[in-house]
Parts: sequence; structure tokens; C-alpha cells
Amino acid sequence: MNDVTAKPIDDKQRDRLVRRFGTGALHWLDGLPSLVSDLAADWNLTVEGIGPHGQTSVVLRCRRADGTAAVLKVSPDPALIGAEGRVLNIWASTSRVPRVYEVDARRGGILMEAVEPGFTIAEIGVVPPMERISALINELHEIRIGASTRWELHPLGSRINFLFDLWERARAEGPAAELVPAPLMHHGHSLARGLAWEGDNAVPLHGDLHPGNILEGGAGRGLVAIDPRGCLGDAAYDAVDWAVWKATSLNEIEERCMVLAAGIGVPSQRLFRWCVAFAPVFATALANRGRADTQAFKVAMELSSA
Repeated sequence: MNDVTAKPIDDKQRDRLVRRFGTGALHWLDGLPSLVSDLAADWNLTVEGIGPHGQTSVVLRCRRADGTAAVLKVSPDPALIGAEGRVLNIWASTSRVPRVYEVDARRGGILMEAVEPGFTIAEIGVVPPMERISALINELHEIRIGASTRWELHPLGSRINFLFDLWERARAEGPAAELVPAPLMHHGHSLARGLAWEGDNAVPLHGDLHPGNILEGGAGRGLVAIDPRGCLGDAAYDAVDWAVWKATSLNEIEERCMVLAAGIGVPSQRLFRWCVAFAPVFATALANRGRADTQAFKVAMELSSA
């Protein structure tokens, strides 16, 4: 057992997992070194270092027996890992997601391709051209899925309910309680539920396509999506974070909506309404991170009431 395997996370990651999974995550973390060692032995891996922090998993950089770089991801929720492997395989025929090498849905481990250079857009910190984002979204949405595959994708409405329940708790329990009124969150939830159902126009959605879940794959690969929360619903949903991220005014959000909407074939006003629905979530996240004095928070609050 090397040092990386013996102590794979820091206190910050520990706190994230406890917030997501409760105190049961602490017991899982006690057994994590053994779990990582067992998976590394079974899959003939050398664990080399810690990967990016995640809300639901621990990520480690590793190398396979043939020398290729890979990413090992383990989670306290094995069902989540199993679903991720199956959903990534929906897009296996494209270059827009990492290749999946191994999945252990019982123990909650997945081994994937290491995309190079592999920095997330959030780490890079620069808003890409909206045309690049819409091209990525289009490739994800255009994949053909059969009847059996559709069962792997939750209805978008279920994803909406999960997210707003999660963020309402975060709002009520954090600094946002004094800054983001509860009625704004409730109104956003109601609006999102109304937008979620697209009937025959439903497409396979990534479901969590924010800047921390898109990697820069370089000139030969382009943008690559990771950590899907696959669902089925309105195509505009996958573009919401990109219309809002780092925007400095409502006008800028509206302009991005027009470019994104034209690229993915949805009405720009519909995409803007999705942005309004999720604005209280963005505001809550900023407030709870101590960023209520920023322009981003001001824009999110204005958008909530747009």
C-alpha cells in the first residue's frame, strides 16, 4: 500500500462527502484505502496521485499495466457509479465522453480514460465561445437511443425535484437563508418543473453540464463531458450553466441564450426561462461560498426576478 492509497483525501473532500452522504460516509472513508488497493490490484493499476475533488466521489490518477494514464473514481454510492458507467456508454460512439475501461457496480469503482490535457473549464476560468458549447451539446443530444437505453435515463422532472430539494436545504442551512428569500427558490422550482417535460421532443441529457464537468481535450479532441447524471427531457436544460457562468449582466445572459439556442435548436426565450428558474440556485451557491458581495451574486438575484 503506497502513501497515495493509504491517505487518498484531505479534510475538504471529507467534508464534501459527509455533506452529500451524511455521517455514513465516514465509515466508508475508513475502508477507502483497502478499497482502492483492492481495485488497483484487480485492474493492475499503479495509483499515482489525487485527482480533482468531487461532491460524490474520490478521484485518483493512475496508470494501467500498458502504461496508459487513467482515472479511478470511487464513491460511497455504488449505484451512482454503476449508473455513470452505463450512461457514459450511451455516448461511447462519440469522442465527447471519456472511454470506460472497467466498472465495479458492487464496490462502487469505475476506471476511465484520462483525457489530456484534461483541465476543466472551471479550472481554466475562461468562458469558451458559446458555439463550442452548443457543438458539444448537439453531439450529446443527437445520439440515437433504443427502448432499453431510455430506461437508464431518468425523467428530467425527477432531476429537477432532486436538485431543488438539495439546494433549498443548502439555502435554509447556510448564509443564503438571510440573502435569498425562500419564495424565490419555490418560484424557480415551479418554473423548472413546468419547463422540464418536452414529450416527443425529449433528448438524452447529460444532466449536470456545468464548467466543472467539461474537460478541455485539446485541438484533436475538443470539449469532453464527464460525470453525467443522465436524464431525458428538454434540450435547453443542458445549456443553462453556460448562459449564466461569469456573465456580468442580464443583457449578456440574453445574448448567450440567443447564440446557444440557435446552436442547439431551441427557442432562446425558453432557455432564458430555464436560467430564471435556476437563478436562486446560483445565488444560493454564491452566498454560501461567501460571495454575496460580487457582481455574479447581484446578477443572479436580478435574474431570479426577471
